[in-house]
Amino acid sequence: MTPDSPLRDYVEHFLPEDDVLTAARSRGVDLGCAPIGSGGGSALRFLAAALQAKAVVEVGTGAGVSGLYLLGGMPVAGVLTSIDVEPEHQRAARKAFAEAKIQVSRTRLIMGHALDVLPRLTDAAYDLVFVDGAKSEYPRYLDEGVRLLRPGGVIAFDNVLWNGRVVDPSNRDQDTTAMREVARSVREDDRLVPVLLPLSDGLLVAAKKQK
Repeated sequence: MTPDSPLRDYVEHFLPEDDVLTAARSRGVDLGCAPIGSGGGSALRFLAAALQAKAVVEVGTGAGVSGLYLLGGMPVAGVLTSIDVEPEHQRAARKAFAEAKIQVSRTRLIMGHALDVLPRLTDAAYDLVFVDGAKSEYPRYLDEGVRLLRPGGVIAFDNVLWNGRVVDPSNRDQDTTAMREVARSVREDDRLVPVLLPLSDGLLVAAKKQK
């Protein structure tokens, strides 16, 4: 599917977004933190519901779009831990969560660099880890994310198709190289069962094997 094909448009908008998501998406665009597409967001909501994810880690809060999708699939007792280095991103996310009438106790927003915060989180304590942070750091997020997952838990990476640049060998910039590296690492990791979903800008999903 090409980015502007009718089929892609049909898939991406199969599940329409409500007013709260639409407003959060608009704020994200204004802040320059491009939110996950609606197709990828719907996949996150599905994963959170299928896993009955009570503990979720998100790398890259953005304006709260992906957080809304994740919380929409989590049980009411579930808690989303979201990490972002930009205070204005988390202010926008708090606004989105408030508009969605999500209890404050269900979100834990942590300000800081993910690679400093993730090592402080508990091993094997999380059902789902979603990564949409600094693209050049994706390979390092993988190691931390798998450590955090319980057996049977899932890690997901957004933007792994990187607007098609990953399939062009002439693109060798740092971010594109990191997208290729994390995809290769996930595919070759014996601890994981992966799948690459062509939703939005590419969602790489992998389940941690049961021991």
